[in-house]
Amino acid sequence: MIKLYGYWRSTAAYRVRIALNLKQVSYSQHSVHLVKDGGEQHSPGYRGINPQGLVPALVDGNTQIGQSLAILEYLEERYSKTPLLPSKLADKAFIRQLCQIIACDTHPLNNLRVLQFLSNDFNIKDSDKTKWYHHWLALGFAAFEALLKKQAINGPYCFGTELTMADACLIPQIYNANRFDYPMENHPLLAAINEKCLKLTRFQDAIPENQPDAV
Repeated sequence: MIKLYGYWRSTAAYRVRIALNLKQVSYSQHSVHLVKDGGEQHSPGYRGINPQGLVPALVDGNTQIGQSLAILEYLEERYSKTPLLPSKLADKAFIRQLCQIIACDTHPLNNLRVLQFLSNDFNIKDSDKTKWYHHWLALGFAAFEALLKKQAINGPYCFGTELTMADACLIPQIYNANRFDYPMENHPLLAAINEKCLKLTRFQDAIPENQPDAV
């Protein structure tokens, strides 16, 4: 059985849980607490699985993969019966573009280690840290929504009626935005997609609060 190493509140691990659920792939979860004892991700045992010391990491037999987008691509090819990419080449590229807006340009500037660095090394006030967080969310979400409108996609999901990797990336980032009181009313199409996705059992099962290590 696939092993998923993650943390209940990790946005990147959340993406992978959604993808596994949508593909109906059985997996076991192994918690890597990002805060306790200075962060279990820094332990030698976990570094042996993922030398980068980040979550998630996926283990499938002798295969060990870090980085959520690489994991999503692996799952797409390994379990192709339920695709999370469209069939046409240009459409695949479009979905990957949406995923990378979130996973490469938005989330990395707002994840735990970056926010901790701002606080601990630069003595950034909480109000300024929130301003930083909201700034990058606004840029990423605005671009994401503009691309959907350009492609005349009006929901219910990021690729019309097809669930894709883009939904797996978007919904966790909106969850994170809500935690920091970001005004999602500025992005009504994304907010509507989030509402639709969260009505689905496979998305509900991936919600952070529904994970075995949630506190």
